[in-house]
Amino acid sequence: MRRVSIAAALTLSLCATLTAAQGTLDTDEQKTLYALGVAVGTNIQQFALSAAEFSIVESGIRDSALGSEPRVDMETYGPLIQALANSRSAARSTAEKQASAAFLTQMAQEAGAEQSASGVIYIPMTVGTGSSPAATDTVRVHYHGTLRDGTVFDSSVQRGEPISFPLNGVIPCWTEAVQKMMVGGKSKLVCPSETAYGDTGQGPIPGGAALVFEVELLGIE
Repeated sequence: MRRVSIAAALTLSLCATLTAAQGTLDTDEQKTLYALGVAVGTNIQQFALSAAEFSIVESGIRDSALGSEPRVDMETYGPLIQALANSRSAARSTAEKQASAAFLTQMAQEAGAEQSASGVIYIPMTVGTGSSPAATDTVRVHYHGTLRDGTVFDSSVQRGEPISFPLNGVIPCWTEAVQKMMVGGKSKLVCPSETAYGDTGQGPIPGGAALVFEVELLGIE
């Protein structure tokens, strides 16, 4: 029988460990434990960890979960977590803003595009025949919202149900641009982050992100 080297044996052992850890989720308890991992991962997404950094975080999770003594003084380093989160968030926001600026320049060159002093880009798709809303009106719309790369973050179209809201109770981009529309019309709105969710973002929307909406104005209530 051929002898297996120590390195090969360690590789086989590691592969077996990874296979067990990443195996099928057969029971409700296994699925719940996996959901726990997803929840933890979601909470640390804001740090934009590299693979090497995640390994360090993973070791901290393991030590804490299994009751091992922390390898750092938590009174010293625990309070620095928020500062690190803020730093990483600011760096991501700056990068996103730079990419969004180029995107906004490109979108402003589309046929029929109008760009206001606030930077909002308004592109008519279908001209309506009804009246236009005031900022104080409640409007009923269908919309489809995406990031600059086409990722959908919110869509009444996909949900199959229009939505109504006071026009002065939404992001400034909408308040400004929807007033240009007439009932029955459809337009594309391209919103700089300053007129949307700013440097902090919201949910799946990163800080500094320009947003694109296709909006159909169904009525004024």
